[in-house]
Amino acid sequence: MILMEEQARVGDSASGFSLHSDIVANYILNFGNEEQKQKWLPKMATGEAVGSIAMTEPGTGSDLQSIRTTAVADGDDYIVNGSKIFITNGYLCDVAVVAVKTGDINGGAQSVSLLIIEADRKGFSKGRPLKKVGMKGQDTAELFFDNVRVPKSNLLGMEGMGFIMLMKELAWERMMIAIMCVAGAEFALATTADYVKQRKVFGKPVSAYQNTRFKLAEMRSEIQVARVFVDRCMEQVLKSELSVEAACAAKYWVSDLLSKVVDEGVQLHGGYGYMLEYPIARAYVDTRANRIYGGTNEIMKELISRSI
Repeated sequence: MILMEEQARVGDSASGFSLHSDIVANYILNFGNEEQKQKWLPKMATGEAVGSIAMTEPGTGSDLQSIRTTAVADGDDYIVNGSKIFITNGYLCDVAVVAVKTGDINGGAQSVSLLIIEADRKGFSKGRPLKKVGMKGQDTAELFFDNVRVPKSNLLGMEGMGFIMLMKELAWERMMIAIMCVAGAEFALATTADYVKQRKVFGKPVSAYQNTRFKLAEMRSEIQVARVFVDRCMEQVLKSELSVEAACAAKYWVSDLLSKVVDEGVQLHGGYGYMLEYPIARAYVDTRANRIYGGTNEIMKELISRSI
């Protein structure tokens, strides 16, 4: 949590450390057998092997049960065909945990499985890093699987259990987004407050105007509310009591708040807020994706509503 917060506070959107250590490693740790753990976790801990998680496809985003990448049984192997997109650490990865359809490829959630696929396998190729609006330092790529032969020993858990595993781990992934977003909001407020105290308009600092003071007061109050909620959710994480709905609420509400705070910060910077040399401008393009990845905020609301 500290590492995620410190990355957010310096505007580091390039490093995929948290995905490698807190998402990919968790799938292997929580669902892998002893052989899989011994093979990959030590290498991932040293950085010898970079990990990625491949769920999203060109035609399927948050609707994971509709993925089209297939793994067809062939003796002791699976033959994998399909593609994935928007994969963090995708271009640099040495290993990917890939969501595939096994058995009935036209089936729903009950046909989803997870495979560990090494990047050096024949037929596994990578597109060039994608050109994004923001987060330009981050390795985000498309992955392609063309008759990739993968041993059945690379299956995580059991066939058809992939969707359940994804749902269990996605709650923590969404909490990670909330953690980074609340720290990002604190950073955006701090850099904005510092700027308006120094910048003068009509002979006095921007911070001297009531509109500025009220905006800062509103942002600080809402960020404090977000911080308390995120910390409360973390208490539940440590007790293994965090609900899916609470994780969804944290992800959607705090990422929405971050976008609001950053937008207000740009406005209070005036024209300089649109210049990439200023941290608030970089935050403007870097933080927008938080409302999309990890499941769109609309999907978060749908999941929350199901429990009401």
